[in-house]
Amino acid sequence: MEKSLLVESNIKGQLFDDIKEVAETDMDWSQLEGKTVLITGASGFISFHLVAALLLRNDMYNSNITVMGMIRSLDRALKKYGNLAEREDLILEEQDVCTPFDLLLPADYVIHAASQASNWHFENDPVGTIRANLVGTDNALEYARRCGAVTLIVSSLKTYGLVTDGSHELMEESQGYIDPDSYKNCYAVGKRASETLAASYAKQYGLDVKLVRPSYIFGAASLDDDRVWAQFIANVVRGENILLKSNGAPYRSFCYVTDTARAILMVLLKGENVFPYNISSKEGDVTIRDFAKKAVEAFPERGLSLSFANPEDEKEVTIDYSKQTPEIMNSDKLRGLGWEPYVDITEGIKRAVRILEELM
Repeated sequence: MEKSLLVESNIKGQLFDDIKEVAETDMDWSQLEGKTVLITGASGFISFHLVAALLLRNDMYNSNITVMGMIRSLDRALKKYGNLAEREDLILEEQDVCTPFDLLLPADYVIHAASQASNWHFENDPVGTIRANLVGTDNALEYARRCGAVTLIVSSLKTYGLVTDGSHELMEESQGYIDPDSYKNCYAVGKRASETLAASYAKQYGLDVKLVRPSYIFGAASLDDDRVWAQFIANVVRGENILLKSNGAPYRSFCYVTDTARAILMVLLKGENVFPYNISSKEGDVTIRDFAKKAVEAFPERGLSLSFANPEDEKEVTIDYSKQTPEIMNSDKLRGLGWEPYVDITEGIKRAVRILEELM
């Protein structure tokens, strides 16, 4: 292959190191050699790491993996992939997942990761959000059924809803209340239904379907990303002090994007059929205020500070488990497959800032 088309020639610095970390996941890669893998939402945060890692496997080990990346906007994908889009082992398919899949090649593996996952979409396009998880998942599963492909559905921790049983963490079997009549739950209800749809395809057609429920995934998102953790990272990149307008009490599981991508690949190849694996890291269980604090402390030389808009919010918070189980996920089942997280919050923040600054 021409040097100009190699992953290492197009992805530099920390981002390349991250992609290589995914590509060197300790698992049986021989299962993917010579196979075709379809990844929906290929311009997305996690999917880009998966696509690039598979291409890097071809560069490093001649794995002969063909990657089909389904994207909604070819222009956006071309900007993201650059020269990599010219590779023969990468086929970019421009179409909406809500349209029946009519692809050039049959796939051996399907990773369905296309979804609208931001609060902006929930408020402004709830129909499009739930359709991507209902119609889109049905199209992905129907295509996989025709191909006989092993399929992985990327679900979400939001499927748990409001759990009030006094537990301290969310197990795979935990189930809480979700109001089905609120448009705000277009994402959570859609993800729940997508899991049931996957189980139905497995039962009726014998499809081999894997499920993952990622926690809050963080990394080098754009500087304009509206998610709170992304705003903290953007503050550091811009040299801005962090101002919290609340007490930052929500307690959540965060997982760095490379650890999430590695987990997806491992579940795809080793996971139990129709079992929803939590993707989370105990090292990433922090409150929002602690995430902000770690962002400031990761770069002491920059002299940044964390402050609160309301002085009463400065007081440290305590977690009241009697009212609601926090969004802390137990990942013992995933670890049972041999997965371990590599990147804690501080290291992840450092990597994300480095990548964003290298791309500026």
